[in-house]
Amino acid sequence: MERQPDKSAADRARPGPRGAWAALRPLVLRLHFYAGVFVAPFVLVAAATGLLYVWTPQIEQAVYAEQLYVEPGGEPLPLHEQVRTARAELSGAEVDAVRPATGEEDSTRVLFDLPGSAESHRTTVFVDPYGGEVLGVMETYGTSGALPARTWVDMLHRNLHLGDAGRLYSELAASWLWVVALGGAALWASTALRRRGGARRLLVPGAGTAPGRPRSVSVHGAAGTWLLAGLLFLSATGLTWSQYAGANITELRERLAWTTPSVSADVPNASPGVDIGIDTVLAGARDAGLDGLVEISLPKDPAAPYTVTQIDRSWPTSVDSAAIAADTGEVVDVVRFSDYPLMAKLSRWGIDAHMGVLFGVPNQLVLTAVALGVVVVAAWGYRMWWQRRPTRGRALGVGRPYPRGSFRALTWPWRAAAVVVLAGLGWAVPLVGASLAVFLAVDAVLGWRARRPRRTAGPPPAAPGSGDAPVAGSRSR
Repeated sequence: MERQPDKSAADRARPGPRGAWAALRPLVLRLHFYAGVFVAPFVLVAAATGLLYVWTPQIEQAVYAEQLYVEPGGEPLPLHEQVRTARAELSGAEVDAVRPATGEEDSTRVLFDLPGSAESHRTTVFVDPYGGEVLGVMETYGTSGALPARTWVDMLHRNLHLGDAGRLYSELAASWLWVVALGGAALWASTALRRRGGARRLLVPGAGTAPGRPRSVSVHGAAGTWLLAGLLFLSATGLTWSQYAGANITELRERLAWTTPSVSADVPNASPGVDIGIDTVLAGARDAGLDGLVEISLPKDPAAPYTVTQIDRSWPTSVDSAAIAADTGEVVDVVRFSDYPLMAKLSRWGIDAHMGVLFGVPNQLVLTAVALGVVVVAAWGYRMWWQRRPTRGRALGVGRPYPRGSFRALTWPWRAAAVVVLAGLGWAVPLVGASLAVFLAVDAVLGWRARRPRRTAGPPPAAPGSGDAPVAGSRSR
């Protein structure tokens, strides 16, 4: 039988009906390598600080137990008397909202929005609902009412206490996490499933592999496969908080009417300046079905109503809200969580699950497992890089990047498609585009250095008496 001529490398890389992934794989592998090496430190920091944040509710309850909990003692004081006690503690300050005690052992929180306070930060006076004593005064943050220790960890996870500039670290981690996770899963699946016992190799770290780098690849790939759903979830929900991609997500939600509805406070009171009192407002909200934890926001002007919002983010989610006329106690508007658009519900559930509050301790345990898994996958990724290092010569003792030229090996339609996809990704997730440009610049510099002609030493002098002269222009081996 006549032997067929060997195909060139370009022919082997050209996508065909069954060869598209074979052509794209080297490009995905190179992108996965660069993103893993340079972005993994940011992901590791986000995982470590996120792991700490997940357990801050328990830390908060232990550290601030004296402010959060009281000894039950008879009938609670009327809510307006508790508010008056808090006002006396911060003389001259205006009350912004009140969070009444819900359980028998809970304290009441009276929140003040003091001038000069940072965004979403309020000063909170904790009041014993039975005796009326002030239990403490602290700054709290956000809808969760996070106390100082929890707020410190939250800011560490969000921006490393570096302000808006620090937010770039967490956005970079969230922006690349899903790209690296999907690319890595595709690479590992295409490798594991082609071999004997593919399903087992895919899911069992180290299964059927030899010691050394093959086993590291197996641990890295199988662990990443188990973590894939969690990584995609954390990336998607994390981006909603980000500075640049988050703005694009907000704009998209507004255009598609996926925003969270809010109760209307535009219905004016019939008798401006008349106030039936916060106790009657709370009773009206309870009658309207707003049970559990609530926050009562006081009117901003004499004609505006009170607004009462449920703030329990655990399952089942309770975030109904109502506007209640200050002069009559009539419920003038109600927004139920059950009436939210589907995407608004998914957004609410996603954010609460990301924070570890949706399902309580089981939610926290899952997030802990994912965070520790990220550490394992990243550590084995760097181990794989180390195991690719040159062992001879004077080359830099770190892992080699995967060979360049994978993009040039693609056919023109695939090149165009890759450029369009990457450009669209860079527009939608700006930090991916900016960092990818940096990767390309680094790669170009490394390629230029590799192509530079190396200066070679001149020929050795002839041995005395040998009679042999070196040939001009020759190189010694």
